[in-house]
Amino acid sequence: MRVIAIDGPAASGKSSTAEAVARRLGWAHLDSGALYRAITLAVLDNLGDEKGVQGRGAGARWGPQQIIALTEDLPVRLVLVGQVFRPEVAGVDVAEAIRVERVTRRVSEIAAIPEVRHWVNVRQREVALDYPQGVVVDGRDIGTVVFPDAPLKIFLTASPGERARRRLAQRGDSVDPGQLRRETEALAARDRADSTRPVAPLRPAADAILLDTTTLPLEEQVQRVVALAQARFPE
Repeated sequence: MRVIAIDGPAASGKSSTAEAVARRLGWAHLDSGALYRAITLAVLDNLGDEKGVQGRGAGARWGPQQIIALTEDLPVRLVLVGQVFRPEVAGVDVAEAIRVERVTRRVSEIAAIPEVRHWVNVRQREVALDYPQGVVVDGRDIGTVVFPDAPLKIFLTASPGERARRRLAQRGDSVDPGQLRRETEALAARDRADSTRPVAPLRPAADAILLDTTTLPLEEQVQRVVALAQARFPE
């Protein structure tokens, strides 16, 4: 199996590192979070922003089967563009649209649904098997659930403050103390939701290599993972 699994919490550098590693190795890159975000965007656009998952509070109307049916009918899918799997909704590239705040605010809710996770896992395994040259996959349960037999598993971490700074910089927002505190709190809430959910909680695989990126420039992160990959996947 030519799969590198890169897991970690939000804003730990997973996607940037995974994409750069894939490019360096000549492999494809798959961001599992993009697929969850694409499903969330589809739900919000087609089933309504004000609702929630059935059984989770007043006004909740989204049923798991309704969400799965929507993803199949539109459809929501991954399309290989160059060496990157990009998310599409109803034939439209949504790589930029899925990064808006209203999607970020609701994606953990959608990603916690067992039926949605199963659907996403099946799609990821299918596209990876269809690309035997090698795929770098990043997410939160890649090494523990999606590809537990991946020969190389990396778990990226970084301090909450550094992750918040990166997220603000990524969005082009000012990094003032108040904004940084609010973003740190938002990431902490996301961490709690991801690490305590009953299905596929965020945690490193037993055989994952831990890499703290708090003080590491992106290029050094990439170099370290590429070196591990070259040792694990000799040509």
